[in-house]
Amino acid sequence: MGVGVLGTGHYIPSNVVTNKDLEKRVDTSDEWIRTRTGIEERRIAEDDMDTSDMAFHAAVHALEDANVKAEDIDLILVATVTPDTPFPSVSCMLQDRLGAVKAAAMDVSAACAGFMYGMITAKQFIETKVYKHVLVVGTEKLSKITDWSDRNTCVLFGDGAGAAVMGEVPEGKGILSFELGANGAGGEHLYQDVDSGHLQMNGREVFKFAVRQMPESSVKVIEEAGCKREDVDYLIPHQANIRIMEAAREKLGISEDRMATSIKRYGNNSSASIPMALSESVQNGKIKDNDLVVLVGFGAGLTWGAIALRWGK
Repeated sequence: MGVGVLGTGHYIPSNVVTNKDLEKRVDTSDEWIRTRTGIEERRIAEDDMDTSDMAFHAAVHALEDANVKAEDIDLILVATVTPDTPFPSVSCMLQDRLGAVKAAAMDVSAACAGFMYGMITAKQFIETKVYKHVLVVGTEKLSKITDWSDRNTCVLFGDGAGAAVMGEVPEGKGILSFELGANGAGGEHLYQDVDSGHLQMNGREVFKFAVRQMPESSVKVIEEAGCKREDVDYLIPHQANIRIMEAAREKLGISEDRMATSIKRYGNNSSASIPMALSESVQNGKIKDNDLVVLVGFGAGLTWGAIALRWGK
């Protein structure tokens, strides 16, 4: 048997903040944001909605899609850098709210690559028969650590959550290959400032790293899966910047219609961006049975991860 995705779900806050709205708050413009990032609007959660709330809604949809009950989940992994509180973990809050009474629970902190780390951790537990069903969630309320007076960062980020139920799938389906990596020496380029609590980023250095790493990791997992670039049916990159995403797409020779581009509507959602895009793509019929899908992301740490996935339950 293989290990793959049995069901997906996502949650997107209803509050829309457009580039025009940000023009009123900081010295920027809709044209500047669109041409440099590809972002047109983002969703911002209400004050009374926290990270665990969004995780819950995404998880409920994923469980329904997988036709798996909460009490049948063995492990909950939540990727986030914006937990409700340092502890208890978001995963424990989610376990309680879902009624997943027999599930172990822990959070994963690998920033924008967190969902990839979660998926690969789940794979190991399922492959070794320790657990049968693992719920993996990427959820972020980045608005609460964003400096809304910093025009270099406030235009980039949004809130949301995505989830996947993972388990055994037929042989030849599921995760075919993966890569996880980190370069702690680059941590100074993207971090949360202790004093202000706000996210800080050296955009130039992060861009240089991502433009190199995303295509490299994508090609590596495709080759390790015994496939060729032209075999890829769909690409889901971390929704950080359209120029970074395009670099990966062009390296793989994939047409524009075969790459998820939710960044226009949601901005950068850190660990939630890939599962949100995955869930939407499945829901919209972009991903079909037996498709070869490449998921690739990078984030603070610096961290990165890529997966070659043969879609099918």
